[in-house]
Amino acid sequence: MGSQDSFMGEVDHQRLSGSERDALLAALWRSMAILEFSADGTVLEANENFLAMLGYRRADVVGQHHRMLCDPAYVQTDAYQQFWEHLRKGELIAGTLQRRHVGGATVWLEALCSPILDAQGQLLKVISVAADISAHIDDSRHSNSILSALNRSLGVVELSPEGVILAANGNYLKTMEYLAEDLLGQPHSILCEADYAASEEYTCFWRDVSLGRFFSGRFPRRTRSGRTIWWEATYSPLLDAHGKAERVICIGTDVTYRVTREKSDREHLHLLSLGINETDNAVLITDDQNRIVFHNTGFTRMLGFESQQVIGRLPGELFASRPTFVKSLERCHGELVQGRSYHTEELIHDMQEQPVWISAVVNPILDGAGKLIHAVCVMTDITNTKVHEVLQYRVLNAMARDSSLSEQMNLLCEEVERVAPEVIASVLRVDEHGCLRTLAAPSLPEAYSKAIDGLHVGPMVGCCGSAAYTGQTVISEDIQTDPHWNDYKHLALPHGLRACWSTPIKSASGQVIGTFGFYYRHPGQPSAFHHLLVEAGLHLCALAIEREDARARIHQLAFYDSLTGLPNRSLLLVQAGQAIAAAERNCSTVAVMFIDLDRFKQVNDSLGHQAGDELLRTVATRLQSQARRSDIVGRLSGDEFVVVLTQYDTQHLTEVVKRIQERLAMPCHINGTPLNPSASIGVAIFPDNGNDIETLLHRADIAMYQAKAVNRGRFSFFSEEMNSMAQERLALESALRDALRGGDLELNFQPQIKLHDQSLHGVEALARWHHPQLGQISPGRFIPIAEECGLIGELGKWALEEACFQLSDWRRRGIQVPSISVNLSATNFHDLDLPQFVTGLLRRYALEPSDLTLEITETVLMDTNPSTSQTIAAVHALGIPLAMDDFGTGYSSLGYLRKLPVSELKLDQSFVRDMAKDPAVSALTNAVIRIGESLKLTVVAEGVEDAEQYALLISQGCDVAQGYLFSRPMSADALENWVRDLHAGGSPDGRWAPPCKSVAPG
Repeated sequence: MGSQDSFMGEVDHQRLSGSERDALLAALWRSMAILEFSADGTVLEANENFLAMLGYRRADVVGQHHRMLCDPAYVQTDAYQQFWEHLRKGELIAGTLQRRHVGGATVWLEALCSPILDAQGQLLKVISVAADISAHIDDSRHSNSILSALNRSLGVVELSPEGVILAANGNYLKTMEYLAEDLLGQPHSILCEADYAASEEYTCFWRDVSLGRFFSGRFPRRTRSGRTIWWEATYSPLLDAHGKAERVICIGTDVTYRVTREKSDREHLHLLSLGINETDNAVLITDDQNRIVFHNTGFTRMLGFESQQVIGRLPGELFASRPTFVKSLERCHGELVQGRSYHTEELIHDMQEQPVWISAVVNPILDGAGKLIHAVCVMTDITNTKVHEVLQYRVLNAMARDSSLSEQMNLLCEEVERVAPEVIASVLRVDEHGCLRTLAAPSLPEAYSKAIDGLHVGPMVGCCGSAAYTGQTVISEDIQTDPHWNDYKHLALPHGLRACWSTPIKSASGQVIGTFGFYYRHPGQPSAFHHLLVEAGLHLCALAIEREDARARIHQLAFYDSLTGLPNRSLLLVQAGQAIAAAERNCSTVAVMFIDLDRFKQVNDSLGHQAGDELLRTVATRLQSQARRSDIVGRLSGDEFVVVLTQYDTQHLTEVVKRIQERLAMPCHINGTPLNPSASIGVAIFPDNGNDIETLLHRADIAMYQAKAVNRGRFSFFSEEMNSMAQERLALESALRDALRGGDLELNFQPQIKLHDQSLHGVEALARWHHPQLGQISPGRFIPIAEECGLIGELGKWALEEACFQLSDWRRRGIQVPSISVNLSATNFHDLDLPQFVTGLLRRYALEPSDLTLEITETVLMDTNPSTSQTIAAVHALGIPLAMDDFGTGYSSLGYLRKLPVSELKLDQSFVRDMAKDPAVSALTNAVIRIGESLKLTVVAEGVEDAEQYALLISQGCDVAQGYLFSRPMSADALENWVRDLHAGGSPDGRWAPPCKSVAPG
């Protein structure tokens, strides 16, 4: 090799043999980086070590100038020129050089550049032998950087072997809160807790350090202010040639925050560990291979598995015997790998093969790249809840479908056997004679079910008969030996029934109504899971059986009157419809009698409801006694009865009706009180008066009302004239509805006069109706219709709004009307929204509560609807005055005045009309006025028509009066003129003179 030969030019050929020279060349060539370049800088040769060191290929270097291997900035410097000058002079160059790697990095070389001169002393070429020392250069710099960084970031203290502080850097002084002059020369012990500094442990520590022992750890240290810090440090002794410590260097940092945080974290982890382990939930954690790496004690408590059976295994291996659950686990893992959580509810089995229903929630834990590294599974035992849910689902659905009781109980037994295949379930019912009746036993042998059906319950009648008899649970672990089965085991054992557990089914009242039994094919006791099944099943059994009983009772109630035992309206309509259909086929007639007892309310009010019930039973018995086998007797409601006469002689119908009426009118004794009952009867005939029972009942009802209108205790046959009257009333009802919507109704107003000064107290608003075709319809006619057809509430609200609008309009135009009063019915006070409605009116029309008075009658006060008193109280709370209308009639009671918030009493006009003629009536009016005076109530006399009544009321001290003497009810416009005349003229001589005689009555 040329380069090797040239290089050997510097070697003494005379002293080396040929083999030695070749060996030396080979060794150098293999171990050193060698470069050969000419005097003009052209690279002649480079060995593999050199090329590898700088990352070049041979073709990249050979033929190129030496400067390509140098930093371009260096090539331009004087140093590079001096490098060549030294070589041209034949001077050997040795030292550290920088060369450029092919990638641009700087490579540090320890190099020897040997110039080769020709015979004339001119530079021929240069041989450079080099070694890469970049790592050493970098280590040195790195070490200096590290030492500088340590000095900046750590605390460093130098101590003598005896523990005297010799030097300390700034970080150490700052940490310990000392100045250098205060700390140097002090013993190390001043930085320690006093107890520790005086201890044998501290003495041993310094003895070991002085002997060259290395210490590293966390140490509590005390700052100058007395604060304790944690110092994490390394104590390194520096030894002399004899192995004895000359100095001790301590390097450390303040880790107080970290120690405090770690302590807090340890406490937190401890609490977390307690929480995880003490929870009733089972917790599993798996790794990226789906192997279990952790489970809590709750997992062991729930399923019985110990750590050695769990850790390192796949979850599916624990439940290999349950393929359905294993498939669920596989689906779970697939979801977790996709980064999705998984939730499932499963029936699994624990170590003892006992069923456990779990709700499992599994959440994935992913790394930064989204790869699954762990999964956390939390399992909750929902056996109790799930058992109820599973059993209830099918049974309650069957109930909702109105399936039979037997089907419902069979579904229950089948569901029990599905989740507990080792059980044979049965439901027996106890009938009214105390015998067992099989409701459901889908898996019991049919022969056995038939054998026990009808057995009378008793203390030793197997499990079910004994449980039904005692009302207590009976468990037979072995039918063969249990005394309860002595007389019945021959029925069970041949069918493989070896154990039995029966629990009584009880009604809400505690009565045993059946049994819920579990049979087993092997002797033994029921498990905890079986107890849960029974607990859930018992409730369903009781619910289903009681529901069936209730349905039977409901059927009785639905079709028969509970008081009299007669068919009620529903059954009556069916039976009567069948009778009419038969009569239509046979071309015969049917008579429908509608019977209403006269004065039945008085019997209830005077003798009590028990007496009324007894009278109704008496009437029912009398009707049944007069009816033939083919006739139908029923009770519609209250005191209304119906008799449907079939297959009768039309010529004798009147005689039949008279006979029934006479029988009903016979005297009787009710609770020891003699009564003479009577009834009004209406009769309608098929097919003359209608073709269906509903029409016939309606028309018989019309006829009954017609008979009662003439006189009680009569009967009447339906006629078309009666129908016309009924139709007229219906038309009137329809017209009233239209009037409320269309504006045919209007308000008239009657003034109320203060008697002490003849000024206007207020006005009463009175509804008036003028129909375009029917003309003027009196309130006495349309108010009762409104009450009967349910329009009275709407009518009251209409009157309220119209009155508020009118008063607001008068106020706006300067007509001085102090207040306005409106009559409301009991129906209005059933409405809990009435106070809000009135408040809205007052706000809309800018009125005060005292501007409006609501008049209520005694029927409102006596109303038993719970909303009435609540609504009255709410209206009073708004500040709206209440007046008791028609006081002194009906069922007046002073107790109402004490309990109810009325501010006015309106003395009924019947008292005012007769007070001048009858001293007794005058005394009564005086008494009412005195009551009002004592209770600070305003008394308003109604119906004042002449001067004598007027004078008497003034003499008795009555507050306010209204009536024809002052004015008839009039329109709003007429009232305006009346008010102007009142304010213009008054009554100067003390006697009332009507101020507006020219105004026509409204």
